[in-house]
Amino acid sequence: MTITGIAALGAGMAVIGAGIGIGRIGESAMDAMARQPEIQGKIQTSALILAAFVEAVALFGVVASLIV
Repeated sequence: MTITGIAALGAGMAVIGAGIGIGRIGESAMDAMARQPEIQGKIQTSALILAAFVEAVALFGVVASLIV
């Protein structure tokens, strides 16, 4: 396998990991909002911020794997 193939594999793994992470955040947020609907705004804001952090880490992983 060439270095390009390894970089593509690393980028793909970073994207898959981000998808799983964002899915878990959404699942937990929906569960929390179903249990306590009165704090829906706080949960939704926190979930969006966490999803942005996960996406940033995934983007960093993709860029790092493509630089190599």
